[in-house]
Amino acid sequence: MRTVLRAAALGVSVVCVASLAPVQSNASSHREAPLIAGTPGLDNTDLYAFVSPDMPDTVTMVASWQPFEEPNGGPNFYPFLEKTAYDINIDNNGDAKPDITYRWTFRSSYRNAGSFLYNTGPVTELGDGDLNFRQSYSLDRITPAGTKQVIKSARVAPSFTGKASMPNYGAVSDEAITAAGKVTSFAGQSDDPFFADLRVFDLLYGGDLSEVGEDTLKGYNVNTIALRVPKGDLALKGNVTRNPVVGIWSTTSRIGASMKGKAPVLQQVSRLGMPLVNEAVIPVGRKNEFNVSKPATDAKFGASVISPEVPKLIEAIYQIPAPATPRKDLVEVFLTGVCKACGPIAADLNSQMLNKDVVKKAFVPSEQLRLNMAVPPSDSPHRLGVIGGDLAGFPNGRRLADDVIDVTLQAAEGILLPNPPDAVKTLGDGVNGNSAGFRATFPYVALPNQDSVNKQ
Repeated sequence: MRTVLRAAALGVSVVCVASLAPVQSNASSHREAPLIAGTPGLDNTDLYAFVSPDMPDTVTMVASWQPFEEPNGGPNFYPFLEKTAYDINIDNNGDAKPDITYRWTFRSSYRNAGSFLYNTGPVTELGDGDLNFRQSYSLDRITPAGTKQVIKSARVAPSFTGKASMPNYGAVSDEAITAAGKVTSFAGQSDDPFFADLRVFDLLYGGDLSEVGEDTLKGYNVNTIALRVPKGDLALKGNVTRNPVVGIWSTTSRIGASMKGKAPVLQQVSRLGMPLVNEAVIPVGRKNEFNVSKPATDAKFGASVISPEVPKLIEAIYQIPAPATPRKDLVEVFLTGVCKACGPIAADLNSQMLNKDVVKKAFVPSEQLRLNMAVPPSDSPHRLGVIGGDLAGFPNGRRLADDVIDVTLQAAEGILLPNPPDAVKTLGDGVNGNSAGFRATFPYVALPNQDSVNKQ
C-alpha cells in the first residue's frame, strides 16, 4: 500500500508539474486559450469524475462551462448555447478514441418575447408560468454501434435571478434532476466548485507566498452538467471486474448547417481532461490548437510535458530547484496513467493498460482524466487525494473537494522525491476548500450564488 501511495502520489506531483501554473488557479481551464476566452459559453472550465459516494456501484461525472458568472448578470443571464454539442467522452480500451460519448444538446424558448424579463414573477417550480426563458435538452449515448437517445426532453435548472424571483431555488434546481432507468442527469447553474487564489498569474503571487489565501472564485457561478451511470455502462465489455479503468475528457463542439443527406458538421472548439493542462503546460502559441485537437494526436505536445515551464519559473522566482528533466514520470501520469508497465512509477493505479481485455499494442498515450472504478469511495476523504494517502482522490479521477492547487504546488516541486527542499513542504495557495458546501447527493455541486461578487 505504501508503495502504491508513494508512486501514485508521485504521479500527482508529475501531473502538477505540468499543470503548476494554473495549479494555483484551481480554475482548471477558466479562460485558458485566446480564442475560447472570447466565447465563454463554449469554454469548458472543469471536469470531475468519481465513484458516487452514496451509490458506489455508479460513477458520477461533472463538467462545467462558462467561467466567472456574476450572479446578477441579467437580463439574459447564462444559458447553455443552442447548436452546440456538450460532450463527455470515455475511452475504456486505451486507444485514445471515445468508445462512449454522452452528448447534451439544448433548446431555448420564451413564453413572452414581448418582455425583457428572464422571469415575469416569482418562480416556485420549473413549470411555473412566470419563468419566461426556458431551456430543455436531449441526451444521447453514442458508441461505434450507433446512437441511442437516453433522454428526449429534460428541463434545465434556470439561472438564479435572485431571492425575490426564486424564493426556493433549491427546490427548483432539484426538479431538474432527471432519471431515465439507471441513468441520472442534471443540467443547470451551480456555484463554481473550484477554489483557488488566482493571483498566481501575477508572477506567481508576486514573489511572496505569504500573500496567498484569497479564494478568487468565491461567489462566481458556472453552468454545470452532471451524469450518474452504472459502472458497467462505462467499463470495457461492460465488465468492471476485469476492466475497471476508464479515461474521460469533455469537449464542446459547434454544430454547423446540415447538408442534404448528411449529418450536421461538428467543429470541436474546447477540450478538457486533466486539470490545468492547457493553462499551464501548453504554450500560448499552441493553446488554440490543443482545444481543437483529439487525444490520439497528443504526442505532438509531448515536449511541453517532459520539460515543463512552471518548475523553471518557480526556481527563478522562489529559488526552489526544479526537478531534473526529462520528466518521464509526467508522461506516465498525463499520457498513459500510472501502471508498472507504463513507466518509472512502480505502482498500478489508473491506466487502461491495467484492463485485462485491452489490446496492449493498440494503446495510445493521450491526455485524459483517468479513473479506476475499483477503488471505493473514501470514508475519510483527504483534500490532497493520493498525495494525502487517499487513493480515491486526484489524480485517480477528481472529486469536487480535491485541492488540486496544493497538490500540484508541492508535488510538482518534488515533495515525494528524495530529500525535497524544506520550502516545498509548506507550499500552498492558502485556500483549502470551497466557499460553498457541496450537496450530499446527486448532482453534488453547490447551489449557485445570489449575492454580487463585490459583496463577498
